[in-house]
Amino acid sequence: MYSNRLIFKSSSDDELFYLKDTILVNFNHNRNGVSTSELNGGTCKLYKSVFNQHLSQEKIDYLVDHDICDYLINECSLMEIDSNYSTGLITLAEMNNLSIVNESFKNLDVTVISTAGVRTNASRAGDPASYWEENGEFHFGTINIIVLVNVKLSEYTLMEAFMTATEAKTVALNNLKIPSQYSNGYATGTGTDGLCIFSDIDSDDVVTNAGKHSKLGELIGKCVIESVTKAIGKQVWITNKSQSNALVRLNRYSLDINEFYDELDCDKDCFIRQLQIDMKKQDNVAITTSILNLIDEVENNLIEKDDAYKLACRIKENCNSYPIKSLLEYWIDYFIHRP
Repeated sequence: MYSNRLIFKSSSDDELFYLKDTILVNFNHNRNGVSTSELNGGTCKLYKSVFNQHLSQEKIDYLVDHDICDYLINECSLMEIDSNYSTGLITLAEMNNLSIVNESFKNLDVTVISTAGVRTNASRAGDPASYWEENGEFHFGTINIIVLVNVKLSEYTLMEAFMTATEAKTVALNNLKIPSQYSNGYATGTGTDGLCIFSDIDSDDVVTNAGKHSKLGELIGKCVIESVTKAIGKQVWITNKSQSNALVRLNRYSLDINEFYDELDCDKDCFIRQLQIDMKKQDNVAITTSILNLIDEVENNLIEKDDAYKLACRIKENCNSYPIKSLLEYWIDYFIHRP
């Protein structure tokens, strides 16, 4: 086995080890679960372990011409765990950037283990596809989430918990205003996320609901939101502070601004230096966000273009920064005023 280090132990005595490029959770209680992995994916009545693995470039090159399930089985052998009762996720995110969050309430205990990277692969459900599958194709997981629950859940309750966790992941991304890389919308995940949820089938405590109205659903939601948020901050340095930036907000509606700079009637170096100062000021962020919200409303056919344009121009006049105001005029003209 790889040299390992115990870094966490759950209330059900599950042991989380940090291995070479891998996080391994050995279950000390019998667990059922649901997994998106190619190894024992779907629903399963008995799991004994789960792992999340960072893929080195060497492993990526190997997987181009090899079956992923066979690869995962071989990894189980290297870790000396039974591949018949294990499932595993893979990702480009580094394992030292994982986030572990635990929440408890009376009889309930939930642990969420996440890794996340969203800079290049963030997408929104319904975005244009980046590939289609024909005869199989391999893609890397980016946001990987493992949820451990200390009570017993049926198969349908596991699926309900799966839905709650998925929605919570989207909340985490929306709270950080993560943009899709494939459209002008906010990301709801990445194109290759992985999720595993496990319950304790040895427990005498049977819980029948994991939806958003239930306490279990609340704990799952809170843990996933916090864990994914922390993992994103560790892996790609996107935080509430980094997102409080007018330029970051504007980039969600990206366009080629070479024309804008070509027609700029002032010194470009001075313009950019002032822009770097003004882009983090809270009033400029708020004004920028308000105008982008109007662009969203137009994109979704919720407000007529003429009404949105008039209101956006009025909001823009409250901006005291010449660089920000100039950029806002360009965005308003491009995304609202033009036919």
